[in-house]
Amino acid sequence: VQLQASGGGLVQAGGSLRLSCAASGLNFRMYGMGWFRQAPGKEREWVSFIRRSGSGTFYGDSVKERFTISKDNAKNTVYLQMNSLKPEDTAVYYCAAPTGVGVPRRTEDYPYWGQGPQVTVSS
Repeated sequence: VQLQASGGGLVQAGGSLRLSCAASGLNFRMYGMGWFRQAPGKEREWVSFIRRSGSGTFYGDSVKERFTISKDNAKNTVYLQMNSLKPEDTAVYYCAAPTGVGVPRRTEDYPYWGQGPQVTVSS
């Protein structure tokens, strides 16, 4: 399984970025997908999850109404659209594929991880 994330960068507060994560080596249609982030000196934080069909989306409180997760099963890709970015959104962002059912929010629920792009939001 390979998860290749891209789309990070430097943006001013209030700006937007879109992260992409291309998956291979798994039946992408059968997996929900998640995004996490980790800021320096902090634990990895769950950001969002989307059900395998793309019909259900879930967000952490800190990003709700600003971030949007989406999934294109034809392209084996999951996206994270990030709007109204704040300096506290600065982190390395990771896409991940979980096992199990429900809405997984713990890192241990995810056996497959991509390399994270850096997102830096300047004030």
